Amino acid sequence: MKAGIHPNYRPVVFLDTSSGFSFLTRSTVRTDETVEWQDGNTYPLARVEISSASHPFYTGKQILVDSGGRVERFRRRYGEQPVTRRPAKKAAKGAAAESEPAEG
Repeated sequence: MKAGIHPNYRPVVFLDTSSGFSFLTRSTVRTDETVEWQDGNTYPLARVEISSASHPFYTGKQILVDSGGRVERFRRRYGEQPVTRRPAKKAAKGAAAESEPAEG
């Protein structure tokens, strides 16, 4: 690697501020805070708002939310329109007879 152009890749503790969950991993994130980890060493601390401990997808508490009234705006614009279905294609009268093999 070329010297002096790469960021400092070091162990960092990430703290999920919404759940209190923290984990130690390696990162290049810049931070001014430090924290003493379970092993007794001091590591840089990066605070995050969401992690796998608090994200609804991973916790199984995911709900669909209409953010900004998009569904209502769509209904106002286009109204409640009935679902239209395409008519089924009718088979040609002679098509079934032509596809059967002739005996003979």
